Amino acid sequence: MPKVTPTSARKADHIRINLDEDVRSGLTTGLERFHFIHQALPELNLEEVDLSLSVFDRSMAAPILISSMTGGTDEAGEINRTLAQAAQETGIAMGLGSQRAAIEHPDLAVTFKVRDVAPDILLLANLGAIQLNYGYGVDQCQRAVDMIEADALILHLNPLQEALQPEGDTNFAGLLKKIEGVCDNLTIPVIAKEVGWGISEQTARQLINAGIAAIDVAGAGGTSWAQVEMHRAQNESQARLAAAFPDWGIPTADSIVMVRRTAPDSPIFASGGLRTGLDIAKCIALGATLGGMAGPFLKAATRSLDDTILAIHEVAREIQVTMFAVGAGNLEELRNKPLTKQNI
Repeated sequence: MPKVTPTSARKADHIRINLDEDVRSGLTTGLERFHFIHQALPELNLEEVDLSLSVFDRSMAAPILISSMTGGTDEAGEINRTLAQAAQETGIAMGLGSQRAAIEHPDLAVTFKVRDVAPDILLLANLGAIQLNYGYGVDQCQRAVDMIEADALILHLNPLQEALQPEGDTNFAGLLKKIEGVCDNLTIPVIAKEVGWGISEQTARQLINAGIAAIDVAGAGGTSWAQVEMHRAQNESQARLAAAFPDWGIPTADSIVMVRRTAPDSPIFASGGLRTGLDIAKCIALGATLGGMAGPFLKAATRSLDDTILAIHEVAREIQVTMFAVGAGNLEELRNKPLTKQNI
């Protein structure tokens, strides 16, 4: 049985709090401001509407990513295997939670290893970028990739979360140069991802110039990790600090637009508060390549594999019906469909 470490204990807290507490952001995703123009004569056969795409040389049946969530505990290992099996069955992508716990304690690696049940999926390794300022380098990044036979590596950025954690790592000075070093020395693509507060135009420009291959905006409007850390606080002062930031961040829709403006040729993964296939379709029309969801799939995975597969199929069908109703026969056509914007 994997041992309990401070890092894995924190991951167990995160699972429990996300499942049991209201940790929604005080902001919305901004997607509610955007609407497709309905086409009463789409001139399409619904069943022939094509959701397929290729990302980093992996074929996908639909533009859906199971966003990075967890690992490092027995429960997390079971959840990851369920999610991976469902991703394999439905032909979508999956990101793993931060693998720091398994780098520091190799016996925890088993809680991340899912390639045996998901040989064909786009699988993303994950480490906190901040660890590059605390002794990590290309070697640890390569170990994370090799551990799960990943197609790409996510380096996640979470300055506010680290600032709100009692045990947080908060020296972000000089980090960009180290990210650039990882991009230069790994043979697979490196993805930069926020954890729920969005990527600005300035940050996107810095990351692309450093060699980042794709950006996951992970905008505001879904889980607020400030709220999560509030529930983890060890005293009232820490809780009050975290409670001051419920409505911080760049809404997901705005972040997509910002990143697309500064990085028009780079893949953009949209995540942060997405709940339906319609949300994902809006993100693609705004400039994203695919949409990531975490919470809905986490809840399904704690119930059963069948429930997880069903949840993914339902999201995919929602994307397909949206495309049908706007007259988009494939994802490239969807990207060119206009959205109307309401000022709310």
